[in-house]
Formats: sequence, C-alpha cells, structure tokens
Amino acid sequence: MPKQKKALVVTTEHKGVFFGYGTPTDKKVIKITKARMCVYWDSSLHGVMGLASQGPNEQCRISPAVPVLIVQDITGIMEVSKEAIKKWEAEPWG
Repeated sequence: MPKQKKALVVTTEHKGVFFGYGTPTDKKVIKITKARMCVYWDSSLHGVMGLASQGPNEQCRISPAVPVLIVQDITGIMEVSKEAIKKWEAEPWG
C-alpha cells in the first residue's frame, strides 16, 4: 500500500526552504508536488519551524506553486499543521 502524501516543509544544505506535498523520507532527495519556496520569512515566526507550525504571515515572501519539484541535499523535513497549510496555500508575498 502506497504511503499517503503529507504537507511538508523541506530544508536543504543550500538554505532552501520549500513547502509541498510528499512522503517523508530519510533520503537526501524528495519529490514534492504543489511546491512553493519561502524566499523570506519574518522573524516573528521564530525560525523555520514556525513556517511548519504557524505558517507564513503577511511579511513573508512565498513563491507561486510549481506542479512538481525534486528537492536535493535535504537537511530537514517537517510535517505542517492544518493552520499552516492554509497560510502556505494563500501564497503571501507581503
């Protein structure tokens, strides 16, 4: 049975921060769909984990979505809260 895709925030060795839907892995590469990049996040989120728990706010810069993104050199994968998913999908670019 295939694993169900989850909303994820993925970080990379190259300081990339991405949101999308995929299957958590312990590999260094992940495929995510409906992928967005966080170009800037506000300090009020208290770091990248705030993007997964609270979601981006109006001061953040979130890119438009692409259908599929292969993310390489992963350093972290965080599951995203339901509250945060709504904010990521709103695509804030303050």
